[in-house]
Amino acid sequence: MVLSAISDIHPYPMPAAADLPGNTAGWTVDPDRALLLIHDMQHYFLRFLPAGRPPRQQLEEQVTAVRRAAADAGVPVAYTAQPGDMTEEQRGLLKDFWGPGMTAAPEHRGVPERFGPADGDTVLTKWRPSAFFRTGLLDLMRSWGRDQLVLCGIYAHIGVLQTACDALAHDIQSFVVADAVADFSAADHRMALDYAAARCSVVVPAHTVLSAFAGARAAGAR
Repeated sequence: MVLSAISDIHPYPMPAAADLPGNTAGWTVDPDRALLLIHDMQHYFLRFLPAGRPPRQQLEEQVTAVRRAAADAGVPVAYTAQPGDMTEEQRGLLKDFWGPGMTAAPEHRGVPERFGPADGDTVLTKWRPSAFFRTGLLDLMRSWGRDQLVLCGIYAHIGVLQTACDALAHDIQSFVVADAVADFSAADHRMALDYAAARCSVVVPAHTVLSAFAGARAAGAR
């Protein structure tokens, strides 16, 4: 069966810190080593989440807060964004699962201004679920001496999780921000967090990342 589009997503509650899975790895966020990646927060993907309802409301609030804290702490920020209007060759096997995908129109491809790219941020053109595939992300991180990747955005069990798996393969510590990602359902969201925590990443609540970034800002002010 070929899926032509993503189905509308029903509201579900964001996971609370007390509900997060235990992590196999003991990594901690270090602002001097980290890059924040805001994953696929484009209008096209956001529109399937109910506006003003969970999890979208919390997703947008937390992404905005984490993005602001990263900027204040001097942590580099990157975005992934699909280009839209992919040719058959560019789309490849993705079309067998998701159809033709988005158009290149701003109402599909754009990122909401509230948490969108600012001067100095990097926008990576995204071709496949993993943010490392043909984007230059790995080279960018290595050129900046960054070996930690803080991940937020959508969708948790697809691109976010595949990016976390690829980070492990490149010896990059990744952190999935549990309440700054969203998914098709609470079950998909939970599956992504469980797998990430057990096999490839460290799952953290947003307040852990905010505290780490705030600490770096305070240290810099002294």
